Amino acid sequence: MIRVLVAEDQSAVRAGLVLILSSAPDIEVAGEAADGEQAVALARELRPDVVLMDVQMPRLDGVSATRRVVAEQLADVLVLTTFDLDEYVFGALRAGAAGFLLKNTEAKDLLAAVRTVAGGEGIVAPAVTRRLIAEFAAKPVREPTVDPSVLENLTRREREVLSCLGGGLSNAAIAERLDMAEATVKTHVSRLLGKLALRSRVQAAVLAQELGI
Repeated sequence: MIRVLVAEDQSAVRAGLVLILSSAPDIEVAGEAADGEQAVALARELRPDVVLMDVQMPRLDGVSATRRVVAEQLADVLVLTTFDLDEYVFGALRAGAAGFLLKNTEAKDLLAAVRTVAGGEGIVAPAVTRRLIAEFAAKPVREPTVDPSVLENLTRREREVLSCLGGGLSNAAIAERLDMAEATVKTHVSRLLGKLALRSRVQAAVLAQELGI
């Protein structure tokens, strides 16, 4: 069973998420939190596999809560967001969120995302990826918050793939641009995420943008 902690301050939304998750035979709702402080406390107590985390919550926001949960290795965090993307989203990515989904995601996609994250893989809604890249590109140039030396362990091909991720390209689009098989692209993405200690391709995209790759 995949044990999930649902952290969402709006009771109606939280109830809907619980209902969807409970409908799956392989998923168990381990607990519910109405704010970030409670989410961290319950994560410590219950040790769920996945925390479904709202970005904006009272007492402690979802970004700070995600940072604590990830730092203490309590669970993987799947963040719920809207199209109103702002610095919260980038902060949650840097805090180590394993994935992002929109709040209007279909039930089957939500269940699939929880299973994917529980399996150790990152996931993100394509629409969120595109908006993230657009938002990031529109911001003024700033000093990178990451040491460029992290790229030294990447091969030339992996750097090319990282650059494509920074442009928000899908695996299929990367395969076409770099003239390689899509399966090979997936391998490169997996390897560079491992080398850079990242959980999702969106984290990689943000890193690429920050470093100007």
